[in-house]
Amino acid sequence: MLSWTLAALAVAAAPVTVAAAPVADCPLRDAAFSLDSPLIDVLLSPSAKAAADQAMSGKLSSLPPFFARTDAPTFSAILTLRQVAMMVGADAKALPALDTKLRSLPVTEADHIARCARYDNDRPQFDLQPGKPHILLFEKINGFKDEPGFNAAHAAFIAMAARKGWNIVTTNRGGAFTPENLSHFDAVVWNNISGDVLTLAQRKAFRDYIEKGGAYIGVHGSAGDPSYFWDWYADTLLGARFVGHPMQPQFQEARIFVDDKTHPAAARLPATWTMKDEWYSFAASPRLTGADVIARLDESTYSQNGGFGEKLSMGDHPIAWSRHVGKGRMFYSAIGHLPQSYSEAHYVAMLEDAADWAIGKSASPTTAHE
Repeated sequence: MLSWTLAALAVAAAPVTVAAAPVADCPLRDAAFSLDSPLIDVLLSPSAKAAADQAMSGKLSSLPPFFARTDAPTFSAILTLRQVAMMVGADAKALPALDTKLRSLPVTEADHIARCARYDNDRPQFDLQPGKPHILLFEKINGFKDEPGFNAAHAAFIAMAARKGWNIVTTNRGGAFTPENLSHFDAVVWNNISGDVLTLAQRKAFRDYIEKGGAYIGVHGSAGDPSYFWDWYADTLLGARFVGHPMQPQFQEARIFVDDKTHPAAARLPATWTMKDEWYSFAASPRLTGADVIARLDESTYSQNGGFGEKLSMGDHPIAWSRHVGKGRMFYSAIGHLPQSYSEAHYVAMLEDAADWAIGKSASPTTAHE
């Protein structure tokens, strides 16, 4: 009897969690099926999957689980069907007809529900301490997740906060992105975010937050998806689109040049340093979209051969940069796949000083980019 009473009291004392309303405004909810659909949305639709598999001679159904999973996080959320067709050697002549077939398929209510299931409206409650910079460490991942690097980045930012006196809180819920909630934060850190993670309302809240004076800090995988379905994030905030990284070998020693020693993020950096990581390449230098390049790679010190034999050299090869977006600030570093990168002294110093710059603790040399 006593044990039953204690159990009942424990249940009664548990906090009540009100389930969030199902997401109805995921970005591609009503989009027609096509070759440029996220692979996950094709796989989730029996009719679209059957049409694609037939046109691709069964190659879609034989994809390895790494690509074919439909529960997030999954690689299928960051690849389009077109990209997969090219990867598996599907008949290019059959693709236009497949695209036409896919576009003719109805997008049903079941499709709406399946497409929106990887988003959320959950509203976490944060205990924010007065008198300290408030930083939101955002960790919702729908695409590729490398646990060791992700965990090392998490630990590094928590350690920085302890050293610097920041009040840092963590969430993996997109529902945290509301105007009222974001207004309490000096900066939002995207920890290796991969895959589309914000609803339309959450996207608007985050964009408004940045353009009205907020700050974004992104590391590695936060700009490493083969496909992006939010143009503002890829083309305006980041100002660069990922095209690949070396695979022959994947992880290499490379020399890094400090390009702008006047930037606060470079205050403790030497003119050059060498470290080992996975080195991203982009379709074009973010310098062309107005970024202040803080560090760049010396391409003569590592091989740029991609996994399919493609050359990933850029010439001008930025690896860390910042910019103003409206009244807000952004900083991104492509370094950070290997967990040991987050204990490399120069890299930690750059991240720490970049965060201080982002939250307004140091002056900015960067001109505004509207």
